[in-house]
Amino acid sequence: MKVGVFGAGAIGGLLAARLAAAGVDVTVVARGPHLAAMQANGLRLISGGETITTHPRCLADAGDAGEQDYVIVTLKAHSLPAAAPQIARMMGSGSTLVTGINGVPYWYFYGLDSPFHDRRVESVDPGGKLWDALPPSRAIGCVVYPAAEVIEPGVIEHTYGDRFSLGEPDGSRSPRIEALSKLLIGAGLKAPIRPRIRDEIWVKLWGNLAFNPISALTVATLDRVTGEPELRALCRTMMLEAKPVAEALGTRFAVDLDKRIDGAAEVGEHKTSMLQDLERGRPMEIDALLGAVVELGEVVEQQMPTCRAVLALVRERARQAGCY
Repeated sequence: MKVGVFGAGAIGGLLAARLAAAGVDVTVVARGPHLAAMQANGLRLISGGETITTHPRCLADAGDAGEQDYVIVTLKAHSLPAAAPQIARMMGSGSTLVTGINGVPYWYFYGLDSPFHDRRVESVDPGGKLWDALPPSRAIGCVVYPAAEVIEPGVIEHTYGDRFSLGEPDGSRSPRIEALSKLLIGAGLKAPIRPRIRDEIWVKLWGNLAFNPISALTVATLDRVTGEPELRALCRTMMLEAKPVAEALGTRFAVDLDKRIDGAAEVGEHKTSMLQDLERGRPMEIDALLGAVVELGEVVEQQMPTCRAVLALVRERARQAGCY
Protein backbone atom coordinates (compact mmCIF):
# COMPACT_ATOMS: atom_id res chain seq x y z
CA MET A 1 0.00 0.00 0.00
CA LYS A 2 1.40 3.38 -1.04
CA VAL A 3 0.36 6.47 0.91
CA GLY A 4 1.22 9.99 -0.12
CA VAL A 5 1.00 12.86 2.37
CA PHE A 6 0.77 16.22 0.66
CA GLY A 7 1.92 19.01 2.92
CA ALA A 8 3.48 17.30 5.92
CA GLY A 9 2.85 20.01 8.48
CA ALA A 10 1.72 19.21 12.00
CA ILE A 11 -1.12 16.77 11.24
CA GLY A 12 0.29 15.50 7.96
CA GLY A 13 3.63 14.93 9.66
CA LEU A 14 1.96 13.08 12.53
CA LEU A 15 0.20 10.76 10.08
CA ALA A 16 3.31 10.26 7.96
CA ALA A 17 5.43 9.37 10.99
CA ARG A 18 2.87 6.96 12.45
CA LEU A 19 2.29 5.21 9.12
CA ALA A 20 6.01 5.00 8.30
CA ALA A 21 6.74 3.58 11.75
CA ALA A 22 4.12 0.89 11.05
CA GLY A 23 5.96 -0.14 7.88
CA VAL A 24 3.72 1.60 5.33
CA ASP A 25 5.32 2.89 2.11
CA VAL A 26 4.96 6.64 2.74
CA THR A 27 5.88 9.52 0.44
CA VAL A 28 5.80 13.06 1.82
CA VAL A 29 5.58 16.19 -0.32
CA ALA A 30 6.81 19.27 1.52
CA ARG A 31 8.95 22.34 0.98
CA GLY A 32 11.53 24.68 2.47
CA PRO A 33 13.52 24.04 5.66
CA HIS A 34 11.01 21.41 6.82
CA LEU A 35 11.64 19.34 3.69
CA ALA A 36 15.41 19.80 3.92
CA ALA A 37 15.44 18.69 7.57
CA MET A 38 13.37 15.58 6.84
CA GLN A 39 15.60 14.65 3.92
CA ALA A 40 18.74 15.09 6.03
CA ASN A 41 17.63 13.70 9.41
CA GLY A 42 14.32 11.91 8.90
CA LEU A 43 10.94 12.88 10.32
CA ARG A 44 10.91 13.03 14.13
CA LEU A 45 7.72 12.68 16.14
CA ILE A 46 7.54 13.51 19.85
CA SER A 47 4.46 11.94 21.39
CA GLY A 48 3.56 10.65 24.84
CA GLY A 49 7.06 11.26 26.18
CA GLU A 50 8.67 9.23 23.40
CA THR A 51 10.49 10.26 20.24
CA ILE A 52 10.46 8.20 17.08
CA THR A 53 12.43 8.94 13.94
CA THR A 54 11.18 7.64 10.60
CA HIS A 55 12.47 7.99 7.07
CA PRO A 56 9.62 8.35 4.58
CA ARG A 57 10.52 9.37 1.06
CA CYS A 58 10.50 13.18 1.10
CA LEU A 59 10.03 15.16 -2.11
CA ALA A 60 9.54 18.75 -3.24
CA ASP A 61 7.69 17.85 -6.44
CA ALA A 62 4.53 15.74 -6.28
CA GLY A 63 5.16 14.70 -9.86
CA ASP A 64 8.13 12.64 -8.68
CA ALA A 65 6.02 10.64 -6.23
CA GLY A 66 4.27 8.37 -8.71
CA GLU A 67 0.73 7.10 -8.27
CA GLN A 68 -0.35 6.55 -4.67
CA ASP A 69 -3.13 4.33 -3.36
CA TYR A 70 -4.13 7.05 -0.90
CA VAL A 71 -3.23 10.73 -0.97
CA ILE A 72 -3.80 12.38 2.42
CA VAL A 73 -4.22 16.15 2.35
CA THR A 74 -4.25 18.12 5.60
CA LEU A 75 -3.70 21.61 4.19
CA LYS A 76 -5.69 24.65 5.25
CA ALA A 77 -8.74 24.87 2.97
CA HIS A 78 -7.63 28.08 1.28
CA SER A 79 -4.38 26.40 0.16
CA LEU A 80 -6.14 23.55 -1.64
CA PRO A 81 -7.09 25.24 -4.95
CA ALA A 82 -3.49 26.23 -5.70
CA ALA A 83 -2.20 22.79 -4.67
CA ALA A 84 -4.81 20.77 -6.57
CA PRO A 85 -2.82 20.35 -9.83
CA GLN A 86 0.15 19.00 -7.87
CA ILE A 87 -2.03 16.68 -5.79
CA ALA A 88 -3.64 15.35 -8.98
CA ARG A 89 -0.19 14.27 -10.20
CA MET A 90 -0.03 11.75 -7.34
CA MET A 91 -3.33 10.16 -8.25
CA GLY A 92 -4.08 7.41 -10.74
CA SER A 93 -7.37 5.83 -11.75
CA GLY A 94 -7.58 3.83 -8.51
CA SER A 95 -6.24 6.46 -6.10
CA THR A 96 -8.25 7.82 -3.20
CA LEU A 97 -8.06 11.37 -1.83
CA VAL A 98 -8.39 11.73 1.95
CA THR A 99 -9.42 15.27 2.89
CA GLY A 100 -8.47 16.01 6.49
CA ILE A 101 -9.35 19.70 6.15
CA ASN A 102 -11.31 21.92 8.53
CA GLY A 103 -14.62 23.44 7.54
CA VAL A 104 -17.05 22.74 4.72
CA PRO A 105 -15.37 20.42 2.17
CA TYR A 106 -15.50 21.19 -1.54
CA TRP A 107 -17.27 17.86 -2.14
CA TYR A 108 -20.01 18.61 0.42
CA PHE A 109 -22.95 18.09 -1.96
CA TYR A 110 -21.50 15.03 -3.72
CA GLY A 111 -23.42 11.86 -2.88
CA LEU A 112 -25.83 13.87 -0.73
CA ASP A 113 -29.48 12.88 -1.05
CA SER A 114 -30.92 16.36 -1.39
CA PRO A 115 -32.28 18.76 -4.02
CA PHE A 116 -28.80 20.33 -4.06
CA HIS A 117 -27.01 17.15 -5.15
CA ASP A 118 -23.65 17.90 -6.85
CA ARG A 119 -23.83 21.64 -6.19
CA ARG A 120 -20.44 23.37 -5.92
CA VAL A 121 -19.60 25.39 -2.78
CA GLU A 122 -18.24 28.59 -4.25
CA SER A 123 -16.67 29.83 -0.99
CA VAL A 124 -14.21 26.93 -0.86
CA ASP A 125 -14.20 25.95 -4.55
CA PRO A 126 -14.37 29.06 -6.73
CA GLY A 127 -15.56 28.15 -10.20
CA GLY A 128 -15.70 24.45 -9.32
CA LYS A 129 -12.01 24.02 -10.17
CA LEU A 130 -11.36 21.64 -7.27
CA TRP A 131 -14.36 19.53 -8.23
CA ASP A 132 -12.89 19.17 -11.74
CA ALA A 133 -9.23 18.66 -10.75
CA LEU A 134 -9.94 16.32 -7.81
CA PRO A 135 -13.24 14.59 -8.66
CA PRO A 136 -15.31 14.10 -5.50
CA SER A 137 -15.87 10.46 -6.44
CA ARG A 138 -12.23 9.98 -5.36
CA ALA A 139 -12.69 11.68 -1.97
CA ILE A 140 -13.09 10.27 1.52
CA GLY A 141 -13.99 12.68 4.31
CA CYS A 142 -11.80 12.83 7.39
CA VAL A 143 -12.44 14.76 10.61
CA VAL A 144 -9.18 15.44 12.43
CA TYR A 145 -9.11 15.56 16.24
CA PRO A 146 -5.42 15.37 17.30
CA ALA A 147 -3.42 18.48 18.17
CA ALA A 148 0.17 18.71 16.96
CA GLU A 149 2.73 21.36 16.11
CA VAL A 150 5.88 21.64 14.00
CA ILE A 151 8.25 22.76 16.74
CA GLU A 152 11.26 22.94 14.42
CA PRO A 153 11.93 21.83 10.85
CA GLY A 154 11.53 18.06 10.63
CA VAL A 155 10.16 17.72 14.18
CA ILE A 156 6.48 17.25 15.08
CA GLU A 157 5.21 17.43 18.65
CA HIS A 158 1.91 15.63 19.23
CA THR A 159 0.10 16.93 22.31
CA TYR A 160 -3.25 15.12 22.42
CA GLY A 161 -5.83 13.11 20.47
CA ASP A 162 -5.52 10.14 18.14
CA ARG A 163 -8.87 9.97 16.30
CA PHE A 164 -9.37 10.47 12.58
CA SER A 165 -13.03 9.83 11.78
CA LEU A 166 -13.57 8.62 8.20
CA GLY A 167 -16.61 8.69 5.96
CA GLU A 168 -17.60 8.20 2.35
CA PRO A 169 -19.62 11.13 0.97
CA ASP A 170 -22.44 8.70 0.12
CA GLY A 171 -22.27 7.00 3.52
CA SER A 172 -21.25 3.59 2.17
CA ARG A 173 -18.82 1.22 3.84
CA SER A 174 -16.63 0.74 0.80
CA PRO A 175 -13.60 -1.55 0.50
CA ARG A 176 -11.35 1.50 0.12
CA ILE A 177 -12.53 3.10 3.36
CA GLU A 178 -12.28 -0.17 5.28
CA ALA A 179 -8.71 -0.65 4.02
CA LEU A 180 -7.80 2.91 5.03
CA SER A 181 -9.31 2.46 8.49
CA LYS A 182 -7.30 -0.72 9.02
CA LEU A 183 -4.15 1.04 7.84
CA LEU A 184 -4.58 3.87 10.36
CA ILE A 185 -5.52 1.50 13.19
CA GLY A 186 -2.41 -0.51 12.41
CA ALA A 187 -0.43 2.71 12.89
CA GLY A 188 -1.80 3.12 16.41
CA LEU A 189 -4.54 5.60 15.58
CA LYS A 190 -8.32 5.51 15.98
CA ALA A 191 -10.10 5.55 12.63
CA PRO A 192 -13.85 4.92 13.00
CA ILE A 193 -15.92 4.73 9.83
CA ARG A 194 -18.95 7.02 10.04
CA PRO A 195 -22.02 6.48 7.83
CA ARG A 196 -22.93 10.15 8.28
CA ILE A 197 -19.59 11.95 8.09
CA ARG A 198 -21.23 15.35 7.51
CA ASP A 199 -22.80 15.15 10.98
CA GLU A 200 -19.34 14.92 12.49
CA ILE A 201 -17.97 17.62 10.19
CA TRP A 202 -20.75 19.91 11.41
CA VAL A 203 -20.22 19.24 15.11
CA LYS A 204 -16.61 20.38 14.82
CA LEU A 205 -17.52 23.22 12.47
CA TRP A 206 -20.42 24.34 14.66
CA GLY A 207 -18.02 25.62 17.29
CA ASN A 208 -15.26 26.73 14.94
CA LEU A 209 -17.54 29.00 12.89
CA ALA A 210 -17.99 31.11 16.03
CA PHE A 211 -14.91 30.59 18.22
CA ASN A 212 -12.35 31.24 15.49
CA PRO A 213 -13.56 34.55 14.05
CA ILE A 214 -14.52 35.93 17.47
CA SER A 215 -11.05 35.12 18.79
CA ALA A 216 -9.44 36.79 15.78
CA LEU A 217 -11.54 39.92 16.27
CA THR A 218 -10.98 40.16 20.03
CA VAL A 219 -7.54 38.53 20.38
CA ALA A 220 -9.15 36.45 23.14
CA THR A 221 -8.14 32.89 23.96
CA LEU A 222 -10.71 30.09 23.92
CA ASP A 223 -11.40 30.25 27.65
CA ARG A 224 -12.41 33.91 27.28
CA VAL A 225 -14.44 33.39 24.10
CA THR A 226 -16.47 30.64 25.76
CA GLY A 227 -16.52 31.98 29.32
CA GLU A 228 -16.96 35.74 29.12
CA PRO A 229 -20.78 36.18 29.13
CA GLU A 230 -21.07 38.62 26.22
CA LEU A 231 -18.73 36.60 24.01
CA ARG A 232 -20.43 33.32 24.93
CA ALA A 233 -23.78 34.88 24.04
CA LEU A 234 -22.38 35.89 20.64
CA CYS A 235 -21.14 32.33 20.08
CA ARG A 236 -24.59 30.98 20.96
CA THR A 237 -26.30 33.37 18.55
CA MET A 238 -24.03 32.39 15.65
CA MET A 239 -24.42 28.69 16.40
CA LEU A 240 -28.20 29.03 16.68
CA GLU A 241 -28.23 30.67 13.25
CA ALA A 242 -26.12 27.86 11.76
CA LYS A 243 -28.04 24.94 13.27
CA PRO A 244 -31.15 25.18 11.04
CA VAL A 245 -28.90 25.52 7.99
CA ALA A 246 -27.21 22.22 8.76
CA GLU A 247 -30.53 20.57 9.63
CA ALA A 248 -32.11 21.76 6.37
CA LEU A 249 -29.31 19.88 4.60
CA GLY A 250 -30.01 16.71 6.57
CA THR A 251 -27.54 17.03 9.45
CA ARG A 252 -28.39 15.59 12.85
CA PHE A 253 -26.66 17.11 15.87
CA ALA A 254 -25.80 14.55 18.53
CA VAL A 255 -24.59 17.18 20.99
CA ASP A 256 -26.35 20.06 22.74
CA LEU A 257 -25.24 23.60 21.86
CA ASP A 258 -24.09 24.53 25.36
CA LYS A 259 -22.29 21.20 25.76
CA ARG A 260 -20.42 21.97 22.53
CA ILE A 261 -19.34 25.32 23.95
CA ASP A 262 -18.46 23.79 27.33
CA GLY A 263 -16.33 21.16 25.59
CA ALA A 264 -14.32 23.90 23.92
CA ALA A 265 -13.99 25.75 27.22
CA GLU A 266 -12.25 22.72 28.71
CA VAL A 267 -9.35 23.28 26.30
CA GLY A 268 -8.54 26.36 28.37
CA GLU A 269 -6.21 29.24 27.53
CA HIS A 270 -5.74 28.28 23.90
CA LYS A 271 -5.36 30.49 20.84
CA THR A 272 -7.60 29.34 17.99
CA SER A 273 -5.99 28.51 14.66
CA MET A 274 -7.46 31.67 13.13
CA LEU A 275 -5.94 33.86 15.84
CA GLN A 276 -2.59 32.10 15.45
CA ASP A 277 -2.65 32.71 11.70
CA LEU A 278 -3.56 36.37 12.21
CA GLU A 279 -0.66 36.88 14.61
CA ARG A 280 1.75 35.16 12.20
CA GLY A 281 0.54 37.06 9.15
CA ARG A 282 -0.76 33.94 7.42
CA PRO A 283 -3.96 33.49 5.37
CA MET A 284 -6.89 32.68 7.64
CA GLU A 285 -9.52 29.93 7.24
CA ILE A 286 -12.37 32.43 7.08
CA ASP A 287 -14.22 31.08 4.08
CA ALA A 288 -14.07 27.39 5.00
CA LEU A 289 -15.18 28.00 8.60
CA LEU A 290 -17.73 30.80 8.21
CA GLY A 291 -18.03 32.06 4.63
CA ALA A 292 -19.15 28.64 3.38
CA VAL A 293 -21.68 28.35 6.21
CA VAL A 294 -23.22 31.69 5.23
CA GLU A 295 -23.27 30.49 1.61
CA LEU A 296 -25.09 27.31 2.67
CA GLY A 297 -27.54 29.54 4.52
CA GLU A 298 -28.31 31.26 1.22
CA VAL A 299 -28.80 27.87 -0.43
CA VAL A 300 -31.50 26.88 2.07
CA GLU A 301 -32.87 30.44 2.38
CA GLN A 302 -31.99 30.82 6.06
CA GLN A 303 -31.37 34.31 7.45
CA MET A 304 -28.03 34.60 9.28
CA PRO A 305 -27.62 38.28 10.23
CA THR A 306 -25.11 37.81 13.06
CA CYS A 307 -22.96 35.35 11.14
CA ARG A 308 -22.96 37.74 8.17
CA ALA A 309 -21.92 40.66 10.37
CA VAL A 310 -19.08 38.72 12.02
CA LEU A 311 -17.98 37.44 8.59
CA ALA A 312 -17.75 41.00 7.24
CA LEU A 313 -15.77 42.13 10.28
CA VAL A 314 -13.28 39.25 10.31
CA ARG A 315 -12.72 39.53 6.56
CA GLU A 316 -11.84 43.21 6.96
CA ARG A 317 -9.64 42.40 9.98
CA ALA A 318 -7.79 39.89 7.80
CA ARG A 319 -7.48 42.34 4.90
CA GLN A 320 -6.00 44.99 7.19
CA ALA A 321 -3.44 42.45 8.41
CA GLY A 322 -2.67 41.15 4.91
CA CYS A 323 -4.10 37.72 5.80
CA TYR A 324 -6.97 37.49 3.28
